[in-house]
Amino acid sequence: MSSNPVFNRIDRDARQGYAGFEPARQAAPGAYAGQEAMSAQQLQDLYSQPSAGPVQTGRVTMDDVIMKTLSLFALVVVFGAGGWFLAKSRPDLGLVLLLGGIVLTLGLGFAISLKKSISVPLIVLYAAVEGVFVGAVSRFYENAYDGIVGQAILATLATFAGMFLAYKFGLIKVTDKFRRVVSMMIFGYAIFAIVNLGYALIAHQQFGFGGSGVLGIGISLFATGLAAVTLALDFDSIDRAIASGAPEKYSWLLAHGLIVTVVWLYLEMLRLLGRMRN
Repeated sequence: MSSNPVFNRIDRDARQGYAGFEPARQAAPGAYAGQEAMSAQQLQDLYSQPSAGPVQTGRVTMDDVIMKTLSLFALVVVFGAGGWFLAKSRPDLGLVLLLGGIVLTLGLGFAISLKKSISVPLIVLYAAVEGVFVGAVSRFYENAYDGIVGQAILATLATFAGMFLAYKFGLIKVTDKFRRVVSMMIFGYAIFAIVNLGYALIAHQQFGFGGSGVLGIGISLFATGLAAVTLALDFDSIDRAIASGAPEKYSWLLAHGLIVTVVWLYLEMLRLLGRMRN
């Protein structure tokens, strides 16, 4: 099982069979008669045609995932710029965007992962809401720590590239046991993050438990590492979906799941750098 709810669904569908890719039915008696009526030249032309590739058969390809990922990432950046400028001009509105973004992204995330059919509008809406939320968060951090957003972006890109290369060159092996362990760690951290958010709001503590001390920095290092490791699981889930012949529409779901992890990594980088500079 993958740690990302989106990829959990893809793994489940891969085991049960993707909708639209049913096993071929047995030909009805007499169906071969039509083939016998074809001329020898027609049969030869038919057999000489090249085999149908993933595009012709409607299956997802790596190009599909890359293009959809770039499209959703562009939405996050554009709406993130809007959230940034709104939070800059209206700090009170920025706080509303921040808290509202947490609620909306959680709700939309569950709707996307639990919905029986893939809803592209929901995925696009999630990217837009996530962008506004990330923009507002980034503006608050930038107000507190000048230049921190640029540092977090560079650190996120470097981590993403490093994890991708480590996965492609086999330095990280994604096994079933590895998936289970990481999944349990993420589940535990998700519970901690909710409790920590409540504590931070009630106690008016910016970072929650541990503050900017050694404990707090240790917590952020753990969370950042966990988000980075999740990228390897996401890369493996994408490869598995392509290898198992997932329909092309799953490229939207794959792209969405990857963007979710990248944004999570970026937010954890912000928290880590903020704690270290506080």
